[in-house]
Amino acid sequence: MLERAKEIVSDIAKETDSIILMHSLSGKDSIALLDLVAPHFKRIVCVYMYVVPNLDHIAPFHRYAAKKYPNTEWMQVPHYGYYSWVKYGFMGVQRNPNQRLWKLSDIIDKVREKTGIEWACLGFKQSDSLNRRLMLRSYKDGKESICWKGKKFYPLSTYKNADILEYIKRNNLKSPEAYGGGGQSCGCDVSDYWYLKYLQANYPEDLRRIYTIFPRTQFIIKEYEQEQARKQAEAAARKAAEEAESAQGNTSEPHAGDPAEPGDA
Repeated sequence: MLERAKEIVSDIAKETDSIILMHSLSGKDSIALLDLVAPHFKRIVCVYMYVVPNLDHIAPFHRYAAKKYPNTEWMQVPHYGYYSWVKYGFMGVQRNPNQRLWKLSDIIDKVREKTGIEWACLGFKQSDSLNRRLMLRSYKDGKESICWKGKKFYPLSTYKNADILEYIKRNNLKSPEAYGGGGQSCGCDVSDYWYLKYLQANYPEDLRRIYTIFPRTQFIIKEYEQEQARKQAEAAARKAAEEAESAQGNTSEPHAGDPAEPGDA
């Protein structure tokens, strides 16, 4: 299972015994990827990029991974997207127009400086998006997975979500979070209804933390459900009108064989 990914990891293990792993903690790709790389490296620095720090629903995944893989170290840093949100005041976050914008590569470079580790591992897949597909296919390593110049590697490059979930199941790893809707797993998207609804039902304190930092998110659940209710009411009204029109048509059309009224002859 995931044999191509294992080959890629082995190729990098010939170059180094230490790597940086960008890890989302609760996502399927990160869960599978840590299990793949753990047997091959002495030191793995896992970097979790948070949107809101110290969320209770994330903590069990951290405890699980830290215990299962003793050769890991953990760092938590703000998500690079957070800096953009602060600059432009996304969802009511306290705005700072002077905030410097960061990219993922900037985060990785900072971790490299701090740890002295050169190689970074990421869970990008070609099936994630067109941009990632184009990027990964540009690598000429023969496996569309290794950027030798930038010292980054992507063992899951050619796999689909179903492959990753099957690997997790077969190896009895901790299941990723799923928030409902389209079956989304991972990704602390504070503007996503299904994520917020999941927290409302299971981790209300986490929802409160999000509301505190991003005040406008407190309207998302209510507005989404009001919109769904409006659409359902409109659909029900259309259906009732169609049924009434159909019933009226059935009663007004004469049927063959009906007895003739007097004077029809």
